Amino acid sequence: MRPLKEEDMQSFWELAYKDDHPEWKKWDAPYFQHQALTYDDFITKVSTQYLEQDDVYGIFANERLIGTVSYYWEHEPSNWLEAGIIIYDSTLWNKQYGTPCFKSWITHLFDSMSLVRVGFTTWSGNRRMMRLGEKLGMTLEARLRKCRFYQGEYYDSIRYGVLREEWSH
Repeated sequence: MRPLKEEDMQSFWELAYKDDHPEWKKWDAPYFQHQALTYDDFITKVSTQYLEQDDVYGIFANERLIGTVSYYWEHEPSNWLEAGIIIYDSTLWNKQYGTPCFKSWITHLFDSMSLVRVGFTTWSGNRRMMRLGEKLGMTLEARLRKCRFYQGEYYDSIRYGVLREEWSH
């Protein structure tokens, strides 16, 4: 894992922004609209959010970009952030990329910031993300019932978290 560089932007665009309905979006908050962008629009309007940033790193396998890990501040004054991971290439799902990368990302966040906790939010339709939290020893901290509506069905919003003193990885 490392920060994204200029030479990664074409691959990142192809994975994340080229298609209107990419497979990964069916699992990553599909109840929020995804908008495809032309490469030129991506470069001029979006790419600076990803280039050499500390809040998003690329995940690479055999020197090929396959996903990202990220964080955003839920409430920075209280050091509350949420982390995330996406493996964009569905042929690489369940191939043991996500767990070690997300584990390394959480360790990196604790090592580089004075955080008390790291958490993530998913939805009850994303069983793989829920299993990831459980495999990493995170605590199911909240289940907000029936607050995500997708394809005519209600799902729960799920929050996992881990405290610094619980993180021994």
